[in-house]
Amino acid sequence: MILTISSLLMMFANLMQQTKKIIQEKYLKNDSGNTTATMIEIDTTDEQLEEKTQELKDQIFDIIRTIKDPEKPATLEDLNVVYENGVEVINQRSLKLYTVRIEFNPTVPHCSLATLIGLSIRIKVIRSILENVKLDIYIKEGAHTTEEEINKQINDKERVAAAMENPSLRDVVEKCIKEEE
Repeated sequence: MILTISSLLMMFANLMQQTKKIIQEKYLKNDSGNTTATMIEIDTTDEQLEEKTQELKDQIFDIIRTIKDPEKPATLEDLNVVYENGVEVINQRSLKLYTVRIEFNPTVPHCSLATLIGLSIRIKVIRSILENVKLDIYIKEGAHTTEEEINKQINDKERVAAAMENPSLRDVVEKCIKEEE
């Protein structure tokens, strides 16, 4: 049986979702046996849902603000590439998931590393949160000369997976998302 890279990646993605679920069920239970992970509960009040949505928004901003710029010795927050109001979290109670939309603003309209910045944001968020999310990452409208193409690239799972298979590109992303000790 010949497995293509894309089928292996799909299997890996499914395995990751199963692993998240196991972690939530096994390790994130409170005394009453309920998971404390932030899945959207049907009986959650609107106020609790709003509070959790705000907590997730804050958590995601804290995750992305420390990503380092690939060219400059500064974080994306320092350069105003990412900003708090650029993170939007929408809860979708009926689907038991959150839609997370992250907008970023490259430092110049022709930034050659905008795709790499978007890729770094995606990888760090995916690795850092347990919540069931649909992640959309976009360049601020009108902020880049090729924003439409870059938005398409950084939101396409196959392109992201292919990019992360490239060892030199993966090394650059890892350096950008590595936390300072």
